[in-house]
Amino acid sequence: MNYLDPSFTKADIGQVSVLGLAHVGDGVYELMVRTWLLAHAHTASPDLHRLTVGLVNAPAQAARFAAIADLLTEEELSVFRRGRNAKVHQIPHHASTAQYHVATGVEALFGWLYLSGKQQRINELFERMMENA
Repeated sequence: MNYLDPSFTKADIGQVSVLGLAHVGDGVYELMVRTWLLAHAHTASPDLHRLTVGLVNAPAQAARFAAIADLLTEEELSVFRRGRNAKVHQIPHHASTAQYHVATGVEALFGWLYLSGKQQRINELFERMMENA
């Protein structure tokens, strides 16, 4: 398996819990943010971590979701909703319950797209999310 470019079957992905999708999607989103920062900000190393943390958190992800909400297909929206509605047991102090649920939906969507091999679509949605960053 190529772990940097996986392509799970639809049946394989169907076996992954929505929180499993969010777990993978969290990593995908963070890697994309880190790469975006290098490509656009050319910032010194100490600032990169601070900027990454500012973009990879529930309130930031929830706010950026508005930029893509109207672009999602029915299938993508279904994955997002499953993630948003997942029962989470701990919510960070810096996020509201609503923000955390939306962020979990975004992460589930990114995990699902990544495991489905839909890199072009992830990039399209991510670029839209980052337009005003």
